[in-house]
Amino acid sequence: MYRNLWTNGPKECLEFPDYTFDEHFGKALPSYPPRKVLLDYLKGRWKSEGDLKKWIRFNNCVRHVQYDEVSKTFQVQVEDLANRQLLPSETFDYVVVASGHFSTPILPDFPGLDHFPGRVSHAHDFRDATQYKGKRILAVGASYSVEDIATQCVKFGAKSVVISSNKSEKMGYDWPMSISERPLLQKVEGSMCFFIDGSSAEVDAIIFCTGYRYHYPYMEENLRLKTRNVFYPPNLYKGLLWMGPKGDGNQNGDGKLLYIGMSDLLYSFTLFDVEAHWAVKYIMGQIKVVEKGDMEQDWKQWVARLNKVESDLGLIRFQGAHIKDMSADSGYPYDVNVYDMFEGWYKDKREPNHGIMTYRDKSFTSKYTGTKAPLPVQPFMEAFDDSLECFVNGDHPQGD
Repeated sequence: MYRNLWTNGPKECLEFPDYTFDEHFGKALPSYPPRKVLLDYLKGRWKSEGDLKKWIRFNNCVRHVQYDEVSKTFQVQVEDLANRQLLPSETFDYVVVASGHFSTPILPDFPGLDHFPGRVSHAHDFRDATQYKGKRILAVGASYSVEDIATQCVKFGAKSVVISSNKSEKMGYDWPMSISERPLLQKVEGSMCFFIDGSSAEVDAIIFCTGYRYHYPYMEENLRLKTRNVFYPPNLYKGLLWMGPKGDGNQNGDGKLLYIGMSDLLYSFTLFDVEAHWAVKYIMGQIKVVEKGDMEQDWKQWVARLNKVESDLGLIRFQGAHIKDMSADSGYPYDVNVYDMFEGWYKDKREPNHGIMTYRDKSFTSKYTGTKAPLPVQPFMEAFDDSLECFVNGDHPQGD
């Protein structure tokens, strides 16, 4: 989470129903907080029911997970990083993979890129937009990271940003003059970048906002999730329970391997919370499990349903429906559907007069407390202090 990163969705869309922002901070705050505010909120949730640290072995890295088809258990080997030592394998009845999928960058290659004289990097390595002050940037991508990095670079003084992607349509935003869109990059010659429509641009730096690979090298082959970034990965019942194919005589975990947080995200914290609730209920034997054939048919139906979605708003509805399905199945006690807020957020970003740059200046109402968020003291594009103290202790006028 890089410096000066602010949430790109209303905090009211990711608020925990059983631990609200009002409860944590003791006051109403604007809808779009910076990273340190969200981290403080998460820390509060982690401590709200006891000290979780006692259940976590820090500085330990999982190196190999293998399923034993005879004992129906997992053998897990871990490295003690502090002592640089592989520990003896340990036996577990269940394995939950919840390490995310935004860590291993996808780095495309283009002719001439290796001779580009400026800096070439991935969004994964982006740390501070101030380093691009006065620079001309090419940002390759078509999703949230390219939106935010382009915005951040201009906010902190970049001369211009060209956004290049393989999408047939533009992103639909009213960008300021310093940000423009082009089709996909074709080749690089020196500092000149050429695009497939025949246009070109001279740039000082290239940032690839091209997403991440699902990378779980520590999982045995038949246990390893392989997918592109989608809103319902295949081979996961309820989007969670591993049902990948068996091979080479090996089992696939026999319903004891779960993946959490593997789908693409619109909902985030609340999605993870519902998934975790389902996983716990399942492991405790409190969820009625249907026949394997029915489970396979179920996940395939969800994948087919996803393939018919044709719009961003449709994806919000799809993920909301998936959450509702998991909630009903596991008895999750809260309704976390906030489609109306997402719809407002979606429209705010596409307003004329550069809505993509000003949507963070809007205000939303908490579904769980009814609190209307105050407006920020400063517009996002003029707010350069992203500290917890400034955001929480600022004098925020009430929203209208």
